[in-house]
Amino acid sequence: MFTELISSVWPVLWIIIKIMAIIVPLLIGVAYMTYAERKVMGAMQLRHGPMTVGPFGLLQPLADGIKLFSKEMIIPTQANKAVFLLAPMLTFALSLIAWAVIPVEKGMVLANINVGILYLFAVSSMGVYGVLMAGWASNSRYAFLGGLRSAAQMVSYEVSMGLIIVCVLLCVGSLNLTDIVLTERPWWISVLLFPMFIVFLISILAETNRAPFDLPEGESELSGGFLVEYSAMAYALFFLGEYANMILMSAMATILFLGGWLAPIAALAWIPGIIWFGLKTAGVLFFFIWARATLPRFRYDQLMRLGWKIFLPFTLAWVVLIAGCLVYFDALP
Repeated sequence: MFTELISSVWPVLWIIIKIMAIIVPLLIGVAYMTYAERKVMGAMQLRHGPMTVGPFGLLQPLADGIKLFSKEMIIPTQANKAVFLLAPMLTFALSLIAWAVIPVEKGMVLANINVGILYLFAVSSMGVYGVLMAGWASNSRYAFLGGLRSAAQMVSYEVSMGLIIVCVLLCVGSLNLTDIVLTERPWWISVLLFPMFIVFLISILAETNRAPFDLPEGESELSGGFLVEYSAMAYALFFLGEYANMILMSAMATILFLGGWLAPIAALAWIPGIIWFGLKTAGVLFFFIWARATLPRFRYDQLMRLGWKIFLPFTLAWVVLIAGCLVYFDALP
């Protein structure tokens, strides 16, 4: 009887264990991403960054979390309360469920589905709903304008991101993320994809509303944008969702362009793949911090011009170029 009960419950428990093995390191990574960001920006601007809470300020993320989760959450009187509370939950949930298809090493993935890249693109595209809901439900002009800005910005740059992914898929011939990493690419294909890697890095800055594209939260003109009415735990969920999305986009860049968990040279293949995956993802995350510390915020018309007049025609032309090269050199996968 007991053995039958265990055998029937174990598959569910095993799935829960695998989910927690993804979520717990991710939440720890999000917490210490905020610490790393303040430390790196402090070094770039000749400051110390967090130094007080714990040795070298290592407990600062914990202190920030306790502060945010212990404060009173204020809901505006005229706000749509249900949508107001649902928006941060949706944003945070979407940033977590996308990790179901991310392989951190060969075989180490929750759901190794054949259309993993489509799943990722669909989930990341839904992120705009959380921001729009927050802007509308707050019943504030500043929040509404921030939500509209973010929606237009995310939709604009998802177009070029989609075309960049098409370029990679043409070279790989599979929508499975593990296959994308393991497929061997000739050196000239890697050279052809390099400009798409640069465009992808810039696009994920806009997709995650990060500097220099943090216009939806522009404190100088929108007082915080769609976040202006949020406080305490609801604000913390948006905060966690933003940093989890940054890590997700960095992991996508690692899988699509940097070889995932594979070692860059054969002599280093003895190092576990999950460490390589972490190092490459951390390198892309450093780019996020570097951009925030060094670049001034774009004007909104500059942001839209870059997306529609430069990135869109450039990525379209590059899809045609890559397809032509693959046919000419008979290198279609």
